[in-house]
Amino acid sequence: MAEASDIYGIIYQNLEDAGCDEQITQRCMALARSGNLEGMLPILFHYRRELLDTVRSGQKKMDCLDYLIYKIRKGYL
Repeated sequence: MAEASDIYGIIYQNLEDAGCDEQITQRCMALARSGNLEGMLPILFHYRRELLDTVRSGQKKMDCLDYLIYKIRKGYL
């Protein structure tokens, strides 16, 4: 775990914990080291949208399974 005073360590650890791939991590770290933290935002927002799409896709699959389970339990199939 990064020390609270190690801003680069904190950023790196957070990117790693969020599941960012090596390319995203390298791009963000380069921006951070150049002092352009704001430049990281479009990259982070894009990755966040990708994660949200994954969540939504998983939710849709769960809904389909729940519907099938419901139909089986009620004897409709």
